Amino acid sequence: MVDLVIIGSVALDSVKTPFGEVRNALGGAATYSGFAASFFCKPGIVAVVGEDFPEEHLKLLVRRGIGLEGVQRQGSTFRWQGYYEYDMNEAKTVRTELGSFAGFEPNLPDAYKEAGYVLLANIDPELQLKVLKQVKKPELTVMDTMNYWIQNKREKLLDVMGHADVLLLNDSEARQLFETPSLVKAAGKALALGPRHVVIKKGEHGALMFSSKSHFSAPGYPLENIRDPTGCGDSFAGAFIGHIAKSKDASEANLRKAIIYGSAVASFNAEDFSLERMKRLSMLEIEERYREFEEIRKF
Repeated sequence: MVDLVIIGSVALDSVKTPFGEVRNALGGAATYSGFAASFFCKPGIVAVVGEDFPEEHLKLLVRRGIGLEGVQRQGSTFRWQGYYEYDMNEAKTVRTELGSFAGFEPNLPDAYKEAGYVLLANIDPELQLKVLKQVKKPELTVMDTMNYWIQNKREKLLDVMGHADVLLLNDSEARQLFETPSLVKAAGKALALGPRHVVIKKGEHGALMFSSKSHFSAPGYPLENIRDPTGCGDSFAGAFIGHIAKSKDASEANLRKAIIYGSAVASFNAEDFSLERMKRLSMLEIEERYREFEEIRKF
């Protein structure tokens, strides 16, 4: 039995930043979000990897307590290659190879169908909807996306948003999807689709959360050592819903705490390539950084 079901990609990433480079490193939205969530609860991943996917990566996820019963193995692995310049908020894509994701049909194990929490990580909205239809009675559904799906599957994306309790977007995606420079207006349009809360991620500048009656602004963490921001948004999402699944509390006050936990874990992820920093991360470090966030906001 898992607490949290995550649909997303498990990938091999080749990334270059001004501070280094990795090739065929473990990545993918489900990987980052699942690893981040595992500090708080028992997540299970729904994804597909190729026959060429390194076995040691799967063993790493198992050691973190991440359920892999929903991971299929066929064809070739999804691969992404990109780079960052000194503006580390924007990734430049060089190449994307969908591999086995091109024909992926997600099938949830019976144990996953009873999960109380669902994260529809950044993936094709049609796959997000297929997973959502297989989960029986989730307590909370959180949905993430990216500009590619906004450009290519906008109507299907809007349909899935109507089934989510919490919508995650970054600031540029929010402006693009709702065709407005105002994040407040974008959040209002998103809320009108059905979600109870909309969280707009602003990278190093923090995050905003909107509901029909409230607005919350979380600070960014003043990181000195930034090596690779790949997966930070996914790490945020995983820690965010992981904290909610652990506490079994989806109140406004606890969602605000979840944003801080998400921001804390994401800030650690940016300190190294792939999952290298999160492999060394402890819950004690997360709690210490959470308290730093509390101090930052006092006035």
